[in-house]
This record gives sequence, C-alpha cells and structure tokens, in this order.
Amino acid sequence: MTKLRDIDAVRNLSGDIWNVAVDEYQGGFLKRRDLLKYAALLGLTGFAASQGLGGARAAGAGGGTVRVGLGQPTKAIDPVSVTDPASIGVISQVGEYLILDDPKDGLQPKLALSWEANETASRWTFKLRPGVKFHNGRAVTARDVVASFERLVDPASGSSALSAYKGILSKGGAKLVDDETVAFDLDGPNSNFPFYVSSDVYNAVILPADYAGDFEKTFNGTGPFKLESFRPKQGASFVRNEDYWGDKALPDRVEIKFFDDEQAQVLALQAGQLDVIPSTTRLELAIEGNPNFKLLSVQASSHDQVHLRTDQAPFTDKRIRRALALTIDREAVVKGLLKGRAIVGNDTPFAPIFPSADPSVPQRKQDIAEAKRLLGEAGVPNGFEVTLTTERAYDIPDYAVIIQNFARKAGIDVKLNVLPQDAYYGSATFGSSPWLDSVLGITDYGHRGTPDIFLNATLKSSGAWNAAHFNNPAYDALLLDYSKARDLQAQRLVAGKIQTLLLDETPAIISYFSQYSRIVSSKVEGVRFTAISHLLLDRVSFVQA
Repeated sequence: MTKLRDIDAVRNLSGDIWNVAVDEYQGGFLKRRDLLKYAALLGLTGFAASQGLGGARAAGAGGGTVRVGLGQPTKAIDPVSVTDPASIGVISQVGEYLILDDPKDGLQPKLALSWEANETASRWTFKLRPGVKFHNGRAVTARDVVASFERLVDPASGSSALSAYKGILSKGGAKLVDDETVAFDLDGPNSNFPFYVSSDVYNAVILPADYAGDFEKTFNGTGPFKLESFRPKQGASFVRNEDYWGDKALPDRVEIKFFDDEQAQVLALQAGQLDVIPSTTRLELAIEGNPNFKLLSVQASSHDQVHLRTDQAPFTDKRIRRALALTIDREAVVKGLLKGRAIVGNDTPFAPIFPSADPSVPQRKQDIAEAKRLLGEAGVPNGFEVTLTTERAYDIPDYAVIIQNFARKAGIDVKLNVLPQDAYYGSATFGSSPWLDSVLGITDYGHRGTPDIFLNATLKSSGAWNAAHFNNPAYDALLLDYSKARDLQAQRLVAGKIQTLLLDETPAIISYFSQYSRIVSSKVEGVRFTAISHLLLDRVSFVQA
C-alpha cells in the first residue's frame, strides 16, 4: 500500500492526538490502513474516504434474488434484545447504525456523517446524515437517535446492550442538540466511544422514537432492503428499498430460510437452493476442494475464553492458574482445531489486530516442565481434579477435549460438563448461570472493533460477564487509565501494563482469536459481512454463465 505523500498537510487536519498517530505512521510503527482507521475514530471521515477507504464498491450486474440460509432465531426478532447470529443477519437487511465497523476499513459513516469529542473524551457529538427516511416514509431525526440509545440503556427495556454500556453510558446521557445533532455525555472519559454506537454493539440499530417493540410486524428501519414477508420459524424475504438514502441495492430481493440443523444448510447449498450460509469447521470440510463454492473470511477479535474462578479452589492460587495456561500448545490448536484460520492469543483480550496492543509483551508458550514446577510450588505436585463446564456450540466441545488432553500432561485431571447453550448461560446472572458460576468454563465472545468491552465486561471487578470473579484494584485502575488515553502511544503504554498484569494473574486463558467465515456459491460476488454476524448483501451480483 502506497505511502501518504504530504505528511505536513496530513498533520494540519487535527490536533495533538492525531499528530502522535501521524508520527507513529511516519516512524514505521503504524500501518497506513491503521492510521486511516484511527482517522475515522477521531471523526476525520473525509480524510479516510479520500485515501480510498470506505468508498463505494464496484457495482456488478443488478437484479436477482440472493438466497441465504441461517439458523433458527432463538426468540422474537427485536433489535433491542437480539443476541443470536440468525436474528442479527436478518436485521442487517433493514436496520442501520450511526457507524459501520467495516472489517477491512474500520469505522465508516452510515446514519452519522461525522463525530468529534471534547478535550477529555467525556462528551461526543455526532452530526446526522440529512434526508434519511424510515421504510414507512418518516424522516429520521435526532429524536429517533436519542430515543434509540435511551431505550438501550434503560434497565426496564429488556435491552441486551446493558452490559456493553455499563459504566460507559447511562440513561439521560444521550441528548438532543438540534434535529441533526446528538451529543453523548458519558459516565467517564472514553476515547473509543464511536465503537459503542457502531455495528459493534449489534443492538444499536436506529429505530423510530415511538418504537413499541413490534419489530417483526414491519421490520421498519432505514436500510437498503425492506420487508416483503416474514414467516416465524420458516424465513423472511426483503425487496430493494427504492427510497434508500445511499446507493440502491443491486439485488431485487433477499430470501432468508431458517434451518434447525447446520448440515441441512450445506445440503441445500450443494443442491443449488442457497447462495450463502454460515460456516463452521465441519461444514468447510463438506465443500473443501469444490470449485462451486468458496470460503470468505475476515480476521476477528472473536475468541473462546477459558475462565478460572479466582475466588474458588483450586484457582485461588495464581500459580495453579498459570500452570493450566502453560499446558496449552496454542500453535497446535490454531493449526489443528481451527485449520490455520486464527491467530495465536496471549491470555488477554488484546488481539494482535488492535493497534493499541503492545507487541513487545512476551508470548506465552506451552511449557509442561514449568507447569509442573508451579503445581509443586503451590502444594499440588501430583495435580488435581477439576470440572470444566461449557456450551455445546461451534468448535467449543472439541476445544474442551484438547484442553483436557493438554492438562493431563501436567497431571491435571479435567472432567468435562458440556451443556446445551441455553442451559450453559441460564439466566446470565451471577448465582443462576453455569457460565458465570462454574469454577472453570469456556465461553465464546464475538468480535468487537476495540478491546474495551472485553476488558470491562469480562475482567473488571464489577463486570457483568466476569465469570472469573476477578477482583483486582490495580487492574481496575489501569482500565481507567486506558479509557482516558487519547492517542495510540498512550493507549499502548497502558495496554502493555494490562497485558503483563493479566499474564501474571491469569484469570482467563485466551489461546486464539478466530477468523469469521461464510460459505458462498461461486455464482455470486460482493457478499460482505462483519465478524459479529452482520450480513451485508446490497452489493451482491451474480456471475454470468
């Protein structure tokens, strides 16, 4: 990728925060694409677009119907409470966000044209795109945006985004400035707040101010497709929205069919009845080497986190926690279980794809001898027995067996308790959830464009997803420092301290960060998706025979 030519002109685009990023770019510490992603975070969207990011994709031949297979939604489809990938895929056809977190280009303007923070990053102001209409013909205003976020942070609304916004944005924080401007007064400084109003928080779809929770009746959004028909438990179809504010969708229709079984999806794909389905390792084997299909992937921060209850034996001793982590051969897991479609993790949420991650922190590797030494030092030289509780989903049961086999090398006897997903998560509250209550468990966490949600929700002492029951004042203080850091240099300095602390304490094991994939017919082009299950089909075209 070519270098930016006029560095001096680039420096003049913003203040000191931006200039530090420019210095890092000029010094070779920041890639061009990461610099442009950082420009978008700061609201310099025009500059990012001028450098070739976020521009319109080339249009293929229009027309036709894109046929999609998805799993069964777990409950009524409602953007406020949605959690399952199938429902997110459906909502993607009709709903939009202030910002799209594009897996290649970073933050891209959608219903927001621009955004900027005050000096402390405690207030963020967003300018809205004019001329946008809901599918029912009513214009979108700042009142709809304020109401959408007030709904999400209201504990009485049934919002699934409450844990994401906890400590970030509270009720009353979203404020109307004028019809095309919204301000967010945060609970505290947060330099990554644009990610919280982007597609990364999949519940943050902009809905009418008077939304009454009946989304399945009309699927009233602002997106490039609008509802044709919806059949619960069967599927849905959508047609091109001719009044869309942006480039009109290329396909005439999108037809979605729900499946109870993933094998049935791949059989329908092979029979020519579908064009796009989700991907798993098992399904990929079914189409491997077949030129009629292709596997599309994006690198993600998705990971399967192994939590260790720091307040219950045997994991009250950090030496024992570190010992278990040292038994795992991460490279072997990536190559074997994940077929190379992942990157090695280092037991912290700082995926290598995050620019703020400190790459100088040493990578943890398998060391059985050191694991045995730590166990002996902790008073369990012959190992111990422990039950690992997890969910029957994706590749997690196979990963659990791999952990069991690795742990055995150090004398640790891991018993497996694999539960259906709904049983594993239970009520998703402490005291009534195997996820949050088990002494040792594996939980899948979907992609986010910034590590903030992982850092706060899963490991902060007050975190809503803190299955490790990790309570470390030094860690909590570092999180505050990280949220206040206004440039990449400062963020990376704090990130290094967080990464080092988590390696020492080991409340969680994160041995890999997965790619996110879809299986697609070779007859279609332009299928896009995010690593958090959004399925973007407006640029799809069909290959002419």
